[in-house]
Amino acid sequence: MTPPPDPPRRWWRPAPPRDGGPADSGTGDAPGAHEPAPPEEAAPSGITVRPHPPDGASPERTGSWRAGLSLEQLRRSSEAGPDREGRPAALSVRVLRLMTLILAVALAYYGAGRLGLLRQVVVEGATVTPLWLPSGVAVAALFAFGPRITPGIALGMLAVTSSISSVSGYSVLMAVGNTLAPLASWYLLRLVGFRPSLERLRDGLALVFLGALGGMTVSAAVGTGTLLATDKILTSHAWPVWAAWWAGDALGVLVVVPVLVVLIRPRLPRDALGWVELLGLFAVTAALTWVAIYSPLDLLFLVFPLLIWAALRFELTGSAPAALIVSVLAVTAATNQQGPFAGRAMGEIMVNLQAFNVSVALTGLLLSSLVTERRHVRERIEDACQELAEVVDTLAPGASGRRTRGAGTLGPEEGEGHGRSGAGWGAG
Repeated sequence: MTPPPDPPRRWWRPAPPRDGGPADSGTGDAPGAHEPAPPEEAAPSGITVRPHPPDGASPERTGSWRAGLSLEQLRRSSEAGPDREGRPAALSVRVLRLMTLILAVALAYYGAGRLGLLRQVVVEGATVTPLWLPSGVAVAALFAFGPRITPGIALGMLAVTSSISSVSGYSVLMAVGNTLAPLASWYLLRLVGFRPSLERLRDGLALVFLGALGGMTVSAAVGTGTLLATDKILTSHAWPVWAAWWAGDALGVLVVVPVLVVLIRPRLPRDALGWVELLGLFAVTAALTWVAIYSPLDLLFLVFPLLIWAALRFELTGSAPAALIVSVLAVTAATNQQGPFAGRAMGEIMVNLQAFNVSVALTGLLLSSLVTERRHVRERIEDACQELAEVVDTLAPGASGRRTRGAGTLGPEEGEGHGRSGAGWGAG
Protein backbone atom coordinates (compact mmCIF):
# COMPACT_ATOMS: atom_id res chain seq x y z
CA MET A 1 0.00 0.00 0.00
CA THR A 2 1.29 3.37 -0.96
CA PRO A 3 1.57 5.62 2.08
CA PRO A 4 -0.46 8.82 1.95
CA PRO A 5 1.48 11.90 0.98
CA ASP A 6 2.72 14.14 3.73
CA PRO A 7 0.52 17.14 4.43
CA PRO A 8 1.90 20.39 3.06
CA ARG A 9 3.99 22.37 5.48
CA ARG A 10 2.57 25.62 6.64
CA TRP A 11 4.65 28.49 7.88
CA TRP A 12 1.89 29.35 10.38
CA ARG A 13 0.47 27.33 13.22
CA PRO A 14 -3.16 27.05 14.22
CA ALA A 15 -4.19 29.70 16.68
CA PRO A 16 -5.85 28.74 19.97
CA PRO A 17 -9.65 28.34 19.72
CA ARG A 18 -11.76 31.42 20.28
CA ASP A 19 -14.77 31.39 22.64
CA GLY A 20 -14.03 27.92 23.74
CA GLY A 21 -14.40 26.51 20.19
CA PRO A 22 -12.41 23.54 18.89
CA ALA A 23 -8.89 24.02 17.84
CA ASP A 24 -8.29 24.76 14.20
CA SER A 25 -7.17 21.71 12.32
CA GLY A 26 -6.00 23.70 9.36
CA THR A 27 -8.71 22.56 6.91
CA GLY A 28 -11.61 24.95 7.51
CA ASP A 29 -10.13 28.43 7.91
CA ALA A 30 -8.27 30.42 5.37
CA PRO A 31 -4.53 30.39 5.71
CA GLY A 32 -3.37 33.00 8.14
CA ALA A 33 -6.79 33.68 9.65
CA HIS A 34 -5.67 33.21 13.25
CA GLU A 35 -1.99 32.51 12.93
CA PRO A 36 0.37 33.63 15.71
CA ALA A 37 3.05 36.14 15.01
CA PRO A 38 6.34 34.72 13.76
CA PRO A 39 9.60 36.09 15.12
CA GLU A 40 9.97 39.83 14.64
CA GLU A 41 12.85 41.93 13.47
CA ALA A 42 13.26 45.55 14.50
CA ALA A 43 13.66 47.93 11.57
CA PRO A 44 15.69 51.08 11.89
CA SER A 45 12.52 53.15 11.57
CA GLY A 46 11.06 51.60 14.70
CA ILE A 47 8.40 49.60 12.76
CA THR A 48 8.39 45.85 13.35
CA VAL A 49 9.13 43.88 10.20
CA ARG A 50 7.88 40.31 9.87
CA PRO A 51 10.00 37.73 8.10
CA HIS A 52 8.67 36.56 4.74
CA PRO A 53 6.94 33.16 4.71
CA PRO A 54 8.99 30.22 3.48
CA ASP A 55 8.47 28.33 0.26
CA GLY A 56 7.70 31.51 -1.64
CA ALA A 57 4.31 32.05 0.00
CA SER A 58 2.95 35.48 -0.69
CA PRO A 59 2.50 37.77 2.30
CA GLU A 60 -0.70 39.17 0.82
CA ARG A 61 -2.42 35.79 1.34
CA THR A 62 -1.77 35.64 5.03
CA GLY A 63 -4.91 37.43 6.18
CA SER A 64 -3.74 39.75 8.96
CA TRP A 65 -0.25 40.27 7.53
CA ARG A 66 0.36 42.87 4.88
CA ALA A 67 3.70 43.30 3.12
CA GLY A 68 5.56 41.72 5.99
CA LEU A 69 4.53 44.48 8.48
CA SER A 70 2.42 44.07 11.59
CA LEU A 71 -0.87 45.93 11.24
CA GLU A 72 -0.75 46.69 14.94
CA GLN A 73 2.66 48.27 14.52
CA LEU A 74 1.44 50.19 11.49
CA ARG A 75 -1.55 51.47 13.43
CA ARG A 76 0.63 52.50 16.35
CA SER A 77 3.16 54.18 14.09
CA SER A 78 0.42 56.11 12.32
CA GLU A 79 -1.18 57.21 15.57
CA ALA A 80 2.02 57.76 17.58
CA GLY A 81 2.88 61.24 16.49
CA PRO A 82 5.03 63.61 18.52
CA ASP A 83 2.24 64.19 21.02
CA ARG A 84 1.77 60.45 21.59
CA GLU A 85 5.47 60.01 22.27
CA GLY A 86 5.29 62.86 24.76
CA ARG A 87 8.25 64.77 23.34
CA PRO A 88 6.50 68.07 22.66
CA ALA A 89 4.73 67.80 26.01
CA ALA A 90 8.04 67.29 27.83
CA LEU A 91 9.55 70.14 25.83
CA SER A 92 6.65 72.38 26.77
CA VAL A 93 7.11 71.51 30.45
CA ARG A 94 10.82 72.31 30.26
CA VAL A 95 10.15 75.62 28.52
CA LEU A 96 7.50 76.47 31.09
CA ARG A 97 9.86 75.67 33.95
CA LEU A 98 12.61 77.76 32.39
CA MET A 99 10.29 80.71 31.89
CA THR A 100 9.14 80.38 35.49
CA LEU A 101 12.74 80.38 36.74
CA ILE A 102 13.61 83.42 34.61
CA LEU A 103 10.58 85.28 35.91
CA ALA A 104 11.38 84.32 39.52
CA VAL A 105 14.98 85.53 39.16
CA ALA A 106 13.78 88.77 37.59
CA LEU A 107 11.36 89.36 40.48
CA ALA A 108 14.03 88.57 43.08
CA TYR A 109 16.48 90.90 41.34
CA TYR A 110 13.88 93.65 41.15
CA GLY A 111 12.95 93.30 44.83
CA ALA A 112 16.60 93.38 45.91
CA GLY A 113 17.19 96.36 43.64
CA ARG A 114 14.33 98.31 45.18
CA LEU A 115 15.78 97.63 48.61
CA GLY A 116 19.19 98.79 47.45
CA LEU A 117 17.77 102.03 46.06
CA LEU A 118 16.47 102.97 49.49
CA ARG A 119 20.01 104.08 50.38
CA GLN A 120 21.85 106.09 47.73
CA VAL A 121 24.74 108.52 47.78
CA VAL A 122 25.98 111.01 45.23
CA VAL A 123 29.68 110.67 44.38
CA GLU A 124 31.08 113.33 42.04
CA GLY A 125 27.68 113.87 40.45
CA ALA A 126 26.85 110.16 40.04
CA THR A 127 24.24 108.37 42.14
CA VAL A 128 25.50 105.03 43.46
CA THR A 129 24.36 102.56 46.10
CA PRO A 130 26.84 101.60 48.84
CA LEU A 131 25.29 98.11 49.10
CA TRP A 132 23.91 96.74 45.81
CA LEU A 133 22.07 93.59 46.90
CA PRO A 134 21.05 92.36 43.39
CA SER A 135 24.66 91.51 42.51
CA GLY A 136 24.68 88.82 45.18
CA VAL A 137 21.24 87.59 44.11
CA ALA A 138 22.46 87.25 40.51
CA VAL A 139 25.62 85.30 41.41
CA ALA A 140 23.68 82.95 43.68
CA ALA A 141 21.01 82.39 40.99
CA LEU A 142 23.65 81.52 38.40
CA PHE A 143 25.12 78.86 40.67
CA ALA A 144 21.68 77.53 41.56
CA PHE A 145 20.15 77.36 38.06
CA GLY A 146 23.00 77.90 35.60
CA PRO A 147 23.51 80.56 32.93
CA ARG A 148 20.14 79.79 31.35
CA ILE A 149 18.51 82.28 33.77
CA THR A 150 20.67 85.14 32.44
CA PRO A 151 17.64 86.82 30.78
CA GLY A 152 16.06 87.05 34.23
CA ILE A 153 18.99 89.14 35.47
CA ALA A 154 18.70 91.52 32.50
CA LEU A 155 14.92 91.79 32.87
CA GLY A 156 15.26 92.48 36.58
CA MET A 157 17.79 95.25 35.99
CA LEU A 158 15.61 96.80 33.27
CA ALA A 159 12.68 96.73 35.68
CA VAL A 160 14.75 98.46 38.37
CA THR A 161 15.94 101.23 36.06
CA SER A 162 12.48 101.71 34.54
CA SER A 163 11.06 102.22 38.05
CA ILE A 164 13.16 105.36 38.52
CA SER A 165 13.34 106.67 34.93
CA SER A 166 12.09 105.89 31.44
CA VAL A 167 13.72 103.09 29.49
CA SER A 168 16.51 104.41 27.29
CA GLY A 169 19.83 103.40 25.85
CA TYR A 170 21.42 104.25 29.18
CA SER A 171 19.22 101.78 31.05
CA VAL A 172 19.90 99.09 28.44
CA LEU A 173 23.65 99.54 28.88
CA MET A 174 23.22 99.37 32.65
CA ALA A 175 21.34 96.10 32.23
CA VAL A 176 24.11 94.73 30.02
CA GLY A 177 26.81 95.65 32.52
CA ASN A 178 24.92 94.27 35.51
CA THR A 179 24.29 91.05 33.59
CA LEU A 180 27.86 90.53 32.38
CA ALA A 181 29.36 91.10 35.84
CA PRO A 182 27.61 88.14 37.56
CA LEU A 183 28.39 85.98 34.52
CA ALA A 184 32.06 86.92 34.83
CA SER A 185 32.01 86.06 38.55
CA TRP A 186 30.27 82.75 37.85
CA TYR A 187 32.81 81.84 35.17
CA LEU A 188 35.84 82.77 37.27
CA LEU A 189 34.54 80.82 40.25
CA ARG A 190 33.85 77.73 38.15
CA LEU A 191 37.40 77.84 36.83
CA VAL A 192 38.78 77.32 40.34
CA GLY A 193 36.27 74.64 41.37
CA PHE A 194 34.20 76.85 43.65
CA ARG A 195 31.62 75.15 45.88
CA PRO A 196 28.64 77.35 46.76
CA SER A 197 28.33 75.67 50.17
CA LEU A 198 31.37 77.72 51.33
CA GLU A 199 32.62 74.82 53.44
CA ARG A 200 36.27 75.29 52.49
CA LEU A 201 38.63 78.16 53.08
CA ARG A 202 39.52 78.22 49.40
CA ASP A 203 35.83 78.73 48.57
CA GLY A 204 35.69 81.78 50.84
CA LEU A 205 38.82 83.22 49.32
CA ALA A 206 37.53 82.57 45.80
CA LEU A 207 34.23 84.29 46.54
CA VAL A 208 36.05 87.34 47.92
CA PHE A 209 38.74 87.84 45.29
CA LEU A 210 37.13 86.35 42.17
CA GLY A 211 33.38 86.49 42.69
CA ALA A 212 33.20 89.88 44.41
CA LEU A 213 36.32 91.92 43.77
CA GLY A 214 37.11 90.40 40.38
CA GLY A 215 33.79 89.95 38.57
CA MET A 216 32.20 93.18 39.75
CA THR A 217 34.82 95.25 37.97
CA VAL A 218 32.80 94.62 34.81
CA SER A 219 29.63 96.33 36.02
CA ALA A 220 31.62 99.23 37.47
CA ALA A 221 33.51 99.69 34.19
CA VAL A 222 30.36 99.55 32.05
CA GLY A 223 28.46 101.88 34.37
CA THR A 224 31.26 104.44 34.63
CA GLY A 225 31.91 104.26 30.89
CA THR A 226 28.24 104.86 30.16
CA LEU A 227 28.20 107.89 32.44
CA LEU A 228 31.26 109.26 30.66
CA ALA A 229 29.78 108.60 27.22
CA THR A 230 26.58 110.39 28.10
CA ASP A 231 28.46 113.33 29.68
CA LYS A 232 26.85 112.74 33.07
CA ILE A 233 30.21 112.94 34.86
CA LEU A 234 33.55 114.55 34.12
CA THR A 235 36.58 112.55 33.09
CA SER A 236 38.42 113.61 36.25
CA HIS A 237 35.62 112.09 38.35
CA ALA A 238 35.67 108.70 36.64
CA TRP A 239 37.97 107.01 39.15
CA PRO A 240 36.01 107.90 42.34
CA VAL A 241 32.74 106.92 40.67
CA TRP A 242 34.20 103.63 39.46
CA ALA A 243 35.58 102.82 42.92
CA ALA A 244 32.26 103.56 44.65
CA TRP A 245 30.31 101.57 42.07
CA TRP A 246 32.69 98.63 42.26
CA ALA A 247 32.71 98.56 46.07
CA GLY A 248 28.90 98.60 46.27
CA ASP A 249 28.52 95.70 43.83
CA ALA A 250 31.31 93.69 45.44
CA LEU A 251 29.86 94.17 48.90
CA GLY A 252 26.51 92.92 47.63
CA VAL A 253 28.16 89.64 46.63
CA LEU A 254 30.08 89.31 49.91
CA VAL A 255 26.99 89.92 52.05
CA VAL A 256 24.11 88.37 50.09
CA VAL A 257 25.63 85.12 48.77
CA PRO A 258 26.53 83.73 52.24
CA VAL A 259 23.06 84.63 53.56
CA LEU A 260 21.38 82.85 50.64
CA VAL A 261 23.59 79.81 51.23
CA VAL A 262 22.41 79.75 54.85
CA LEU A 263 18.77 80.02 53.76
CA ILE A 264 19.10 77.24 51.20
CA ARG A 265 21.21 74.90 53.33
CA PRO A 266 20.54 75.88 56.94
CA ARG A 267 22.49 74.28 59.77
CA LEU A 268 20.41 75.24 62.72
CA PRO A 269 20.78 74.44 66.42
CA ARG A 270 19.11 71.25 67.60
CA ASP A 271 18.20 72.32 71.10
CA ALA A 272 16.54 75.28 72.78
CA LEU A 273 19.78 76.49 74.32
CA GLY A 274 21.41 76.73 70.91
CA TRP A 275 18.48 78.75 69.56
CA VAL A 276 18.62 81.11 72.51
CA GLU A 277 22.33 81.64 71.96
CA LEU A 278 21.93 82.20 68.22
CA LEU A 279 19.05 84.70 68.51
CA GLY A 280 20.79 86.40 71.42
CA LEU A 281 23.89 86.73 69.27
CA PHE A 282 21.95 88.54 66.55
CA ALA A 283 20.26 90.83 69.06
CA VAL A 284 23.53 91.71 70.77
CA THR A 285 25.19 92.32 67.39
CA ALA A 286 22.47 94.75 66.32
CA ALA A 287 22.44 96.57 69.64
CA LEU A 288 26.20 96.85 69.99
CA THR A 289 26.61 97.99 66.38
CA TRP A 290 24.02 100.71 66.86
CA VAL A 291 25.76 101.88 70.04
CA ALA A 292 29.19 101.80 68.37
CA ILE A 293 27.98 103.81 65.38
CA TYR A 294 26.07 106.52 67.21
CA SER A 295 28.45 106.81 70.14
CA PRO A 296 30.59 109.97 70.26
CA LEU A 297 33.57 107.66 70.51
CA ASP A 298 34.95 105.57 67.67
CA LEU A 299 33.89 102.12 68.81
CA LEU A 300 33.19 100.33 65.54
CA PHE A 301 35.94 97.83 66.26
CA LEU A 302 33.70 96.30 68.97
CA VAL A 303 31.69 94.43 66.32
CA PHE A 304 34.60 92.17 65.37
CA PRO A 305 34.60 90.07 68.57
CA LEU A 306 30.92 89.38 67.90
CA LEU A 307 31.66 88.27 64.35
CA ILE A 308 34.41 85.97 65.63
CA TRP A 309 32.02 84.53 68.22
CA ALA A 310 29.38 83.94 65.53
CA ALA A 311 31.85 82.18 63.21
CA LEU A 312 33.36 79.97 65.93
CA ARG A 313 30.06 78.94 67.47
CA PHE A 314 27.67 78.79 64.52
CA GLU A 315 29.93 78.93 61.45
CA LEU A 316 28.24 80.48 58.39
CA THR A 317 24.79 80.26 60.00
CA GLY A 318 25.88 82.83 62.55
CA SER A 319 28.50 84.90 60.72
CA ALA A 320 26.54 85.62 57.52
CA PRO A 321 23.43 87.18 59.15
CA ALA A 322 25.63 89.01 61.67
CA ALA A 323 27.70 90.55 58.87
CA LEU A 324 24.50 91.56 57.07
CA ILE A 325 23.18 93.29 60.20
CA VAL A 326 26.42 95.21 60.73
CA SER A 327 26.68 96.25 57.06
CA VAL A 328 23.09 97.47 56.82
CA LEU A 329 23.42 99.57 59.98
CA ALA A 330 26.72 101.03 58.78
CA VAL A 331 25.27 101.90 55.35
CA THR A 332 22.29 103.58 56.99
CA ALA A 333 24.55 105.74 59.16
CA ALA A 334 26.81 106.62 56.22
CA THR A 335 23.99 107.70 53.91
CA ASN A 336 22.58 109.87 56.73
CA GLN A 337 26.08 111.16 57.51
CA GLN A 338 25.76 110.28 61.16
CA GLY A 339 28.05 108.78 63.75
CA PRO A 340 31.64 108.33 62.59
CA PHE A 341 30.62 109.47 59.08
CA ALA A 342 29.39 112.90 60.13
CA GLY A 343 31.23 116.01 58.95
CA ARG A 344 33.16 114.26 56.19
CA ALA A 345 33.17 114.59 52.42
CA MET A 346 31.19 111.98 50.52
CA GLY A 347 34.29 110.49 48.93
CA GLU A 348 35.90 110.03 52.33
CA ILE A 349 32.68 108.55 53.70
CA MET A 350 32.53 105.99 50.92
CA VAL A 351 36.15 104.95 51.44
CA ASN A 352 35.68 104.46 55.18
CA LEU A 353 32.33 102.74 54.77
CA GLN A 354 33.47 100.25 52.14
CA ALA A 355 36.70 99.48 54.00
CA PHE A 356 34.72 98.76 57.15
CA ASN A 357 32.06 96.65 55.41
CA VAL A 358 34.58 94.61 53.45
CA SER A 359 36.53 93.94 56.65
CA VAL A 360 33.34 92.76 58.34
CA ALA A 361 32.42 90.45 55.47
CA LEU A 362 35.94 89.05 55.21
CA THR A 363 36.16 88.35 58.93
CA GLY A 364 32.88 86.47 59.11
CA LEU A 365 33.16 84.61 55.81
CA LEU A 366 36.77 83.46 55.96
CA LEU A 367 36.71 82.49 59.63
CA SER A 368 33.48 80.50 59.27
CA SER A 369 34.86 78.71 56.19
CA LEU A 370 38.01 77.84 58.09
CA VAL A 371 36.05 76.47 61.07
CA THR A 372 33.78 74.44 58.80
CA GLU A 373 36.72 72.96 56.92
CA ARG A 374 38.38 72.03 60.19
CA ARG A 375 35.19 70.34 61.40
CA HIS A 376 34.96 68.28 58.21
CA VAL A 377 38.58 67.16 58.62
CA ARG A 378 37.90 66.08 62.20
CA GLU A 379 34.80 64.16 61.13
CA ARG A 380 36.74 62.34 58.42
CA ILE A 381 39.41 61.41 60.95
CA GLU A 382 36.74 60.09 63.31
CA ASP A 383 35.19 58.03 60.52
CA ALA A 384 38.58 56.60 59.60
CA CYS A 385 39.22 55.68 63.25
CA GLN A 386 35.83 53.99 63.46
CA GLU A 387 36.51 51.97 60.31
CA LEU A 388 39.93 51.01 61.65
CA ALA A 389 38.36 49.86 64.92
CA GLU A 390 35.93 47.68 63.00
CA VAL A 391 38.78 46.13 61.03
CA VAL A 392 40.66 45.43 64.27
CA ASP A 393 37.55 43.82 65.75
CA THR A 394 37.27 41.62 62.68
CA LEU A 395 40.90 40.50 62.80
CA ALA A 396 41.23 40.30 66.61
CA PRO A 397 37.85 40.31 68.36
CA GLY A 398 37.88 42.35 71.54
CA ALA A 399 41.18 44.12 70.87
CA SER A 400 39.64 47.47 70.04
CA GLY A 401 37.31 47.17 73.05
CA ARG A 402 40.23 46.66 75.42
CA ARG A 403 42.03 49.61 73.83
CA THR A 404 38.93 51.79 74.19
CA ARG A 405 38.52 50.85 77.87
CA GLY A 406 42.16 51.58 78.48
CA ALA A 407 41.86 54.97 76.79
CA GLY A 408 38.88 55.84 78.97
CA THR A 409 41.20 56.99 81.72
CA LEU A 410 42.43 59.90 79.60
CA GLY A 411 39.69 62.19 80.93
CA PRO A 412 37.56 64.73 79.07
CA GLU A 413 39.12 63.96 75.70
CA GLU A 414 37.26 60.65 75.61
CA GLY A 415 33.91 61.98 74.47
CA GLU A 416 35.13 64.73 72.20
CA GLY A 417 34.30 62.91 69.03
CA HIS A 418 30.89 61.71 70.18
CA GLY A 419 27.60 63.47 69.66
CA ARG A 420 28.21 64.66 66.13
CA SER A 421 24.84 66.35 66.07
CA GLY A 422 26.34 69.07 68.21
CA ALA A 423 29.55 69.35 66.18
CA GLY A 424 30.00 72.69 64.58
CA TRP A 425 28.19 74.58 67.32
CA GLY A 426 31.32 74.56 69.50
CA ALA A 427 34.68 76.02 68.79
CA GLY A 428 35.70 72.70 67.23
